[in-house]
Amino acid sequence: MTRRPRWLSLFTITVVASLAISACTGQGASPTPAPTPAPTPSPVTTPAPTGTPVATGTPAATPTATAAESASPSTGPTATPGPTGTPYPTPLAKPPAPAEGVTDYPDPSYGTVDCKAGTFNGLPYAGNLKEMKTTADGKGVEFDFCNPDVAFLSQIAFQALEIDDAGYLIANMGTTPGSGAILNTPNGTGPYSLTSWDKGTRMDFTANPNYWGTQPLTKNLELQWSDQAASRLVALQAGTIDGMDNPGTGDIATIKADPTLAFYPREGLNTFYVGMNNTDKPWDNLDVRTAIAQAIDRQKLVDSYYPPGSEVAKYFTPCAIPDACGGDDYWSYDPAAAKAEFDKGMAAEGLDPSTFTTKLSFRAAVRGYLPDPPTIAQEIANELQTNLGITVTLDLQDSGTFLDNNAAGKLDGLFMLGWGADFPDASDFFDYHFGLGSGAKFGTPFPDLVDAIKTGDQSADDAARTAAYTTANNLIKKYVPAVIIAHGGSGAAYKADVKNAVAAPLEEQFWTMQAADRDTLTFMQNAEPLSLYCGDESDGETIRACNQVKESLYQYAPDDTTTSPALATGCTSNADLTVWTCALRQGVKFQNGAAFGPDDVIMSFAAQWDTLNALHVGRTGDFEYWDSLIGQGKLNPTGPCGLANTAPCSP
Repeated sequence: MTRRPRWLSLFTITVVASLAISACTGQGASPTPAPTPAPTPSPVTTPAPTGTPVATGTPAATPTATAAESASPSTGPTATPGPTGTPYPTPLAKPPAPAEGVTDYPDPSYGTVDCKAGTFNGLPYAGNLKEMKTTADGKGVEFDFCNPDVAFLSQIAFQALEIDDAGYLIANMGTTPGSGAILNTPNGTGPYSLTSWDKGTRMDFTANPNYWGTQPLTKNLELQWSDQAASRLVALQAGTIDGMDNPGTGDIATIKADPTLAFYPREGLNTFYVGMNNTDKPWDNLDVRTAIAQAIDRQKLVDSYYPPGSEVAKYFTPCAIPDACGGDDYWSYDPAAAKAEFDKGMAAEGLDPSTFTTKLSFRAAVRGYLPDPPTIAQEIANELQTNLGITVTLDLQDSGTFLDNNAAGKLDGLFMLGWGADFPDASDFFDYHFGLGSGAKFGTPFPDLVDAIKTGDQSADDAARTAAYTTANNLIKKYVPAVIIAHGGSGAAYKADVKNAVAAPLEEQFWTMQAADRDTLTFMQNAEPLSLYCGDESDGETIRACNQVKESLYQYAPDDTTTSPALATGCTSNADLTVWTCALRQGVKFQNGAAFGPDDVIMSFAAQWDTLNALHVGRTGDFEYWDSLIGQGKLNPTGPCGLANTAPCSP
């Protein structure tokens, strides 16, 4: 992997204040948009869908739970809600109706962020972004932050920060999650345009005639999918596809031996883990979680099921990522110690360890971090049965359902999941999973772990940053929110005649590939995209598809992790990195002919940033990625019940 300049590998410094109030059960009321007329989109054929600080030494062999483990996070100012249904502590301004031509967000009439107090409109705000506004010349966007954002250029290249046409976004978002036409009929500025989506089968794209850059080397692109590596290889050998992702471990040698095919390795910038939710019994018990970590033979899993280039994980973040690898190695395989701790923990929970049953939830989709999900799931189940006496039921879920359940904290047993780098910085791994905005994936976040991650994010000095993340690694080992298994090597295979083919470390750019003399490049990935609006997605297959149609202000290189301007011609900062100004590319058109401008950037980001914005809808309404990118927290986050942005209080 090509290493970026150090200043680009640092991450957003988050606001010290954090939300320290508990959310009520239920979701905030669905916003009602007030759409304005938008340009008529180009025709797209889309069939309807079917059916407390811790020493960095080695933890004791049998750790015990600490007060910090069960405490709710409280790292900033708190506020006490008034009587049910009353504003707290000040009235909440009504958000402006979405409109084209927006030049400032939040508009002063709506409210302002008080960075020192950690509030927006007097309500808690834990984010870093303060304001977005059009530059004085009308040709750029200025981003003002409460604290320095030292990884801005790397973050804004990520596809979740794609830019949509404001008018099209307003007209096509929908009023409830999952209802908007924009999910299936994108209107982007990218090199390809979607022509059809045969749900369950394929997506077809063609070169975007309005594209501002070099036209695709292959005019047409077709995406197919199969969760079976063997099926993908058969299609490649038969010549019905030009490329495939993630060949099976046993198939790589076959591909290398075939002169008509070519294998391209991909560095293991990923982590596979088995997670637990600490709000569910018995996973609320530290001894039980530690027992699970010691009962799984991680080396056996890697040796038996992973391709060359894979390794057992010592830390949550791969060591190819700067500043990520310090602290004690993760728990080693020790069945005897695991059994003793498991029995102790179950006794404390009042449960019989000999009759305990649980689910192991997973999805079939192959990933670089998980090359054979069903087989690896069965192996983990067998080891837990043999070493701990647990009866494990395999729970295979649809990919989209599984991801949504994980984000909502609804996976009440063990679950297999992983993470591939979105941008090459330790914060990308730490923040999303264990930081301030990590949500309910593993249950209640651990306050001292949140603080260690925040310190690492805020440190511009390498030594200080590494020290903070070393503390975070030790706390992840101590608390065992997840069993860290492996960093998986992976790759892609193509026909030998495909020029510029590559297994991209971050995002494939199919428009840079030439499928010999053929006018269509057909690529088979592991699963069907969930939508083509990636502001509200976190799935790799989905993001790959979005990347062909939509663009961000910057982009990653096809074969490494460096960044370059895309919809921006360049972004510069002030001396302390609290203000970033992006000059926008002029003359760019969206697929439907609408002109690209500052309001499109502001509105695209506001839809993710503000939970009360009428466009904060998407497919699920979660907008998970925003909290680990430039926003580092949302405006109007869910707080005490009875407010304008929360659910009614329960009786």
